[in-house]
Amino acid sequence: MQPVTSVSGTAYPWGAKNIDTDIIIPAHWLKTITRVGLGRGAFETVRAQAGNVFDDPRYAGAPILIAGDNFGCGSSREHAAWALADMGVRAVIAPSFSDIFSGNAFKNGIVPVVLPQEAVDRLVEVAKDQPVTVDLETMTVTTPYQDRFTFELDPFRRQCLMQGLDEIGLTMAKDTAISKFEGAVDEHRPWIGSRSGYASIAVNGAGRT
Repeated sequence: MQPVTSVSGTAYPWGAKNIDTDIIIPAHWLKTITRVGLGRGAFETVRAQAGNVFDDPRYAGAPILIAGDNFGCGSSREHAAWALADMGVRAVIAPSFSDIFSGNAFKNGIVPVVLPQEAVDRLVEVAKDQPVTVDLETMTVTTPYQDRFTFELDPFRRQCLMQGLDEIGLTMAKDTAISKFEGAVDEHRPWIGSRSGYASIAVNGAGRT
């Protein structure tokens, strides 16, 4: 996962409310076993409508999505976060998120920014022709018009995003401590340690009398 300290650039000025994960990525795209290419199916039903914001060349490749209340509701499919990441979105700004979507976004390097509805409404207007910046260092969203909105983020999640650590990365960062612990178990409690032959005997002898 790539570290995220700030996300700046064009933003999709959408603002739609109650966008569920089926709208973010329709169910027939869930057959894939890879994250690559899911961006093509992102917001498929919305893109079927003429004049939609996602196919507007002014916002092509935007790293920020401005949405409405209750973004990411519905099923728990992590593919929704995968699809957003594949289309280049690194931050989503909304008044509220589904808890599961918020967690999935965090695990995939996407910053879920919660701001009041008035701030979101203002950003939707500004983003129509101006860039937006989400800064994790200062915990602010700013615009060239001197708008400055502060937001909160769980300190642990903020640290993981800024260091580019997902669950695998967090585990790998503890590799030395894990190896030391396993070594101590082998030394002091060899009957349960990974180097013990007892575990193998127990497995191979399972069911025997």
